[in-house]
Amino acid sequence: MDPTLLVVVVIATALVFDFTNGFHDTANAMATSIATGALRPKVAVALSAVLNLAGAFLSIEVAKTISSGLVDDSKVGPAIVFGGLIGAIIWNLFTWFVGLPSSSSHALFGGLIGATWVAAGSDSVHFMKILDKVLLPAVASPVIAGVVAMTATFLVYRYFVRTRKPEKRVSGFRVGQIISASLVSLAHGTNDAQKTMGIITLTLISSGHLAPGSTPPAWVIVSAALALALGTYLGGWRITYTLGKGLTDIEGPQGFSAQTSSAAVILVSSHLGFPLSTTHVCSGGVLGSGVGRRGAPVRWRLAGRMVIAWLFTLPAAAVVGAVAGKIAALGTAGTIGVGLGGVAVGAGVYLLSRRKPVTAHSFHVPEPSAPGTEPERLAA
Repeated sequence: MDPTLLVVVVIATALVFDFTNGFHDTANAMATSIATGALRPKVAVALSAVLNLAGAFLSIEVAKTISSGLVDDSKVGPAIVFGGLIGAIIWNLFTWFVGLPSSSSHALFGGLIGATWVAAGSDSVHFMKILDKVLLPAVASPVIAGVVAMTATFLVYRYFVRTRKPEKRVSGFRVGQIISASLVSLAHGTNDAQKTMGIITLTLISSGHLAPGSTPPAWVIVSAALALALGTYLGGWRITYTLGKGLTDIEGPQGFSAQTSSAAVILVSSHLGFPLSTTHVCSGGVLGSGVGRRGAPVRWRLAGRMVIAWLFTLPAAAVVGAVAGKIAALGTAGTIGVGLGGVAVGAGVYLLSRRKPVTAHSFHVPEPSAPGTEPERLAA
């Protein structure tokens, strides 16, 4: 395949991954607001899409980490990157289909690492940087977000909810949730859009179109931001349902605490250049808010399934990425074969999902309570 054409194919595939990242991770920002009725489903995803778009322009630190930190760009060609992206996309589609909020970020890292390792050798993978920048934050981030959200939820219920009149509780926390959900969306755009920017920049560096160590060009930033925003707007309702309805029963104060805690953790990590999993952070925040509210049910079995999916994400995407990268590196026929295989898997997952569709209409959105009628369980 012509080298320039291959680069174009890889960039297009990276934007497809970015699109799947958007609808896969919509739940991170908006699930709790939808579950409590603070925002209507379609309004929520539209707001999230706009703020994801804006957030993508705030920083490039995470993009620099990916383009020059995880693998040796001098040994990675566009075909290898292509295989890694296919691995990430397939894992994203699978976890979306089963409604598990796994990490798009770790799917991307796993696919890239697996493809690079098999096609270019283990010395092409910077394992210490992966440990420092990916694995340690993956373990720490949901714990930190959970503890912060648990503490915030306890304090809100203990010192704020009991002291406010019912009508003030309703309006105050609904407005607070809208603001905190917006912050999470902005933070998600700041962190996740950069991952695709970093992959495209790595492709351009490895193909000689950019000098080593280059930062993402403006057109890369814009295209990645638009792809993420479009995917967000279409809404990943299956995962949104799991995160908003499955882990715990969420009330307004909980949603506000979970979202604010998650946004703070994500924004700090983006500033430090850690390519954090927003899924891990937001899931930890939701669980923490459930633990922090006395009497709230926390469905630990589902949480355990999520953790298992998290553990399998990086190695599973790495295996698929390794196979796809090895085949794609064989030449034009291999690249075409991998591309067609990816399209076939994507089409199959979509067709299966239509048997039991989950849409915006699947959510029973609570009506705003009239003044003075907010359930007294908020003060429990």
